[in-house]
Amino acid sequence: MTVKIKAIVPVLLLVGLLAAAGPARAYEAMVGPTGVLKYDKAKAFAGYTLVSPTVKSTTTYLIDMDGNIVHEWQCQYPAGLYAELLPNGNLLRGGKLEQKDNGFGGIGGVVQELDWDGKVVWEYKLADKDHYHHHTFHRMPGGNTLLLAWERKSKQEALAKGRDPKTVPDKPVVSDGVAHNDFWVDFVREVDKDGKTVWEWHAWDHIGKGPDKLDINYHLPEPTGDVYPNFDWTHFNTVGYLPQTDQILLNSRNFSEFYLVNHKTGAIEYRWGNPAASGAGKAPSWYDDGDQQVFGEHCVTPLENGHMLLFDNGSERPQGNRSRVVEMDPETGKIVWEYATRDINSFYSYRQGGVQKLPNGNVLVTSTHHGHLFEVTPDKRIVWDYVSPVAMAEAKCLLDEDKDSLPGHHMMMSNAIHRAYRYGPDYPGLKGRDLSRKTPMVPGCPQFLDVYTAAATAAK
Repeated sequence: MTVKIKAIVPVLLLVGLLAAAGPARAYEAMVGPTGVLKYDKAKAFAGYTLVSPTVKSTTTYLIDMDGNIVHEWQCQYPAGLYAELLPNGNLLRGGKLEQKDNGFGGIGGVVQELDWDGKVVWEYKLADKDHYHHHTFHRMPGGNTLLLAWERKSKQEALAKGRDPKTVPDKPVVSDGVAHNDFWVDFVREVDKDGKTVWEWHAWDHIGKGPDKLDINYHLPEPTGDVYPNFDWTHFNTVGYLPQTDQILLNSRNFSEFYLVNHKTGAIEYRWGNPAASGAGKAPSWYDDGDQQVFGEHCVTPLENGHMLLFDNGSERPQGNRSRVVEMDPETGKIVWEYATRDINSFYSYRQGGVQKLPNGNVLVTSTHHGHLFEVTPDKRIVWDYVSPVAMAEAKCLLDEDKDSLPGHHMMMSNAIHRAYRYGPDYPGLKGRDLSRKTPMVPGCPQFLDVYTAAATAAK
């Protein structure tokens, strides 16, 4: 395909001049290009990125640094919500089942393991009228799988646990077309290779006051949503395992804190993010964050140095909504590194989001709501920038706010990605795999970075 560079040189020169005028600034555009927008080969961690588009897509893609597809899996279910590549080369992926009992964000229902050719080699469904898998999963070192799920509890059960009756809705609350009249409370299930439950942890068993309990009367303000302050009480979004300490890692978006749970006793041994949730510290107030460190965070990830990396959404932050990446030290409780742009709309994601520390020290960031992936160095330079072209399961050259925004979803585009992961060429799961096939994600469309580079070169 021949690209007419001459016609777009003035626009690209303008972009270049604006970029050269000073530090990178956010800008707003109603229509924008997709694919790779920047790639610094000298500083980026070269590898393959696993992308599982969230909205209606049944395909998971493995793309190279130029955004070309090198492998893909055609799956049975729409994403619910993301996928990981296992060391054996299989895909571990959440799926979304059709259901009518729960309309909360993050609903899934099934986790499948697919081989390289897309054959399902393992599957676990957790989906009935009283229980539902949601958000996330984790394959443990020994082969067991952790699943995050909800269990139904009645209003009467919640009141018996001490819930203030004034905060319990007297009529059903509708979310995503489903009428809710009961509480859905988080729990974790560990299953073995045969699907047998070998361990469970229930938030319901840890209700109370104090540092090792969850306060059933701590809840978000009513304006934050139809169900979040009440029936979707804790809204966990992360589950993981720390083999060095035999602890389960959990994260509550609504409480804005993560937890380390003793795998043997079930006790909450550590929590961080929002002291007010356990009756300690200063609670946020009008334009004052108080002692709360993060707001609605996702994807808490343990690092080799013992620190935790997380995506701080920053939604409902009194001092202003803005997202950032945070690395904190559990020993001190202090934030030791963060990345936040100077302009709040640069990668703000109201909900969801992901982070991954790469082998070279860079961080791969998923800003979910706009399908935006980028790689940032420790000295806070962007070395790879990508916007997913897959909107409502259709690949597009450009995204148009009027056509590709999701109605009924707060500031969310239909090209959303919950989490993405980068794997180096030496990753065990890629050993011996043929990755030579390079298929454009959007055949027939000019690749923005190539056009930009050619235009900039021609203009010199």
